[in-house]
Amino acid sequence: MQISAETERHAVKPALVIGAGPAGLMAAGELARAGLPVVVAEAKPSVARKFLMAGKSGLNLTKNEPFEQLLSAYGNAAGWLRPMLAEFDAEAVQHWAQDLGQELFTGSTGRVFPKVMKASPLLRAWLTELAAQGMDIRTRWRWIGWDGDAFVFDTPIGAQQIQPVVTVLALGGSSWARLGSDGQWAGLLASRGVELSPFAPANAGLLVNWSDYMTQHIGQPVKNVAWQAGALSSRGEAVISARGLEGGGIYSVSTAVRDGAALTVDLFPDLAEAELSRRLTKPRGKASLSAHLRKSLRLSGVRAALLMEFGRPLPQHPPALAAMLKALPVRHAGTRPMDEAISTAGGVARTALDDALMLRALPGVFCSGEMLDWEAPTGGYLLTGCFATGRWAGRAAASWAQAGVSAPIR
Repeated sequence: MQISAETERHAVKPALVIGAGPAGLMAAGELARAGLPVVVAEAKPSVARKFLMAGKSGLNLTKNEPFEQLLSAYGNAAGWLRPMLAEFDAEAVQHWAQDLGQELFTGSTGRVFPKVMKASPLLRAWLTELAAQGMDIRTRWRWIGWDGDAFVFDTPIGAQQIQPVVTVLALGGSSWARLGSDGQWAGLLASRGVELSPFAPANAGLLVNWSDYMTQHIGQPVKNVAWQAGALSSRGEAVISARGLEGGGIYSVSTAVRDGAALTVDLFPDLAEAELSRRLTKPRGKASLSAHLRKSLRLSGVRAALLMEFGRPLPQHPPALAAMLKALPVRHAGTRPMDEAISTAGGVARTALDDALMLRALPGVFCSGEMLDWEAPTGGYLLTGCFATGRWAGRAAASWAQAGVSAPIR
């Protein structure tokens, strides 16, 4: 096995960050600002691939809303994420991006984007700043385990080792493996006694076995509806795809669907059921039911298609039909495969970590980002969570390296 310079007898031990996505880069910046030499190891040929992919449809950095409202998006993890998000909330994310020269704007729903919409200008500015701090980023360095206390990597020049003074892991979840988040690290940590929660798809589309009737509607958006699954609801849009339903409206309720809740869609979220029933009682004469729905309720296009797809045989009695229009059952075959989900739940269990995000089983090893067991909807919450936990873990790791004390720097 070849031994890298870091393991030579008189070399200064670096701080090591494994994973060069948003959480890892944020942690690396904090370690460098604390005066530590930093090595960032990335398995892929380039950094932040999932971050760049997110920017292709408009880089949603955060959600500009009151802190408690933002915090509630993290569900069961909100309690333990609170101090991290309070230290790096939506306002802090915006200041950070602006300090990197990015002009931002806030959309009508509170979502915050760079004016250029893309992720690449922000990433270039960020990497320039990190390079100025002396960051050593090594791509095609895949972590494969340990040799004693040294981390071992598979690299283009053979196996290499780094024995760091402190380590931050930012290895992603288990979706979009081609971008780097393949979850293979889970077995390595489990072998060292780290408690893990099973991975599960989050922000996932749904598989629907459409009838031939729906072929003409593939690619069309579903607007002005409300989705409901368990305690989760959404007024967001969805898109009819060849394999099912995609889009923010579906992603927002996919956690409940994943956990077994039935999914319904309200085709008239701005009209009460009684009003729908009243309109449906108008005489229809010889008109067909679909024509009557079009005339009395202006129901047409994709929304009418969904009713025909999921509601047949349609109730003839107006109150029963009105009830169906307000809660149309959506028949589906479950969520899309985990590797196709935008994010994942599961990963390193909260109980495996102390308050500084250090692994109890591996002193001096901290975790951050999507590899932690938390989930949040799309809309800026995912990136905000990665930024905040990466910053927290980086600052705590710097404290550990400098003082041997596992405590976040406030």
